[in-house]
Amino acid sequence: MDIKNIRIDYNQHKLSRKELPINPVDFFKKWLDDASFLNIKDFNSFVISTVSDKNIPSSRVVLLREIKDNRFVFFTNYNSNKGRDIKLNNYVSMNFFWRQMERQIRIQGKIYKIKEIESDKYFRSRPYKSQIAAISSNQSEIIKDRKVLEDKFDLNLKKYKDNAQRPQNWGGYYIDPINFEFWQGRKSRMHDRFLYTLKKDKWVISRLSP
Repeated sequence: MDIKNIRIDYNQHKLSRKELPINPVDFFKKWLDDASFLNIKDFNSFVISTVSDKNIPSSRVVLLREIKDNRFVFFTNYNSNKGRDIKLNNYVSMNFFWRQMERQIRIQGKIYKIKEIESDKYFRSRPYKSQIAAISSNQSEIIKDRKVLEDKFDLNLKKYKDNAQRPQNWGGYYIDPINFEFWQGRKSRMHDRFLYTLKKDKWVISRLSP
C-alpha cells in the first residue's frame, strides 16, 4: 500500500467567525448533535491523552457520557494507566474526530473525580454484565491469559447476581476545559481552525493558520 500518495480533499463545509457563539461548549454541542443526526457510530467517542511520571504521553479512546456545567464527564477504572497518570498530572487533552463531517475538536483542560454519589448513579444505570466487567477487570494490569479474566467474570456473575455494587476504584471524571480548537476540513488543505482560550473567565477567539 502506497500510503504516502493517499489524498482526500475536504469540501463538505466551511467555518466562519460569525458562526461561533461566545461559549465554545454551545458550539461543541451543535457539532455533537450533527454527528448524532448522521448516525455516526460511537459519535461520542474521543481520544484522551495523559502524561506519565516519566513524561511519556499516552492516548486511548473513551466515551463521553455527559456534559454538565460546561464540563465533560466520562467513566473508567481509577487504577488504570490513565488513572495513575491523572494522579500525577491532572492536565489532559481530548480529541473528537468525525471523518464523515470532516470535523475535529481538540480540547485541553484539568480533570477531577466526580462525586461518588454521581458515580454510583451511573454505575447502576449500566447493563448488569457491564457492571460485572468493571468489578472483574483490574484495568491495565498484566494477566496470564483470557481464561483468568473470564473465570473471574463468571464467578462474579454468580456472586453478585442482581446486586452488584460499584467498586471504589471505578468511577467518573470531569474535564474542566481551558481551551478548544474547532477544525473544519477545507479544499487544498486550507482548513478553517478557530481557537477558544479561557482568559480571566472569558473566552477569547482566534483564527489559526491551517
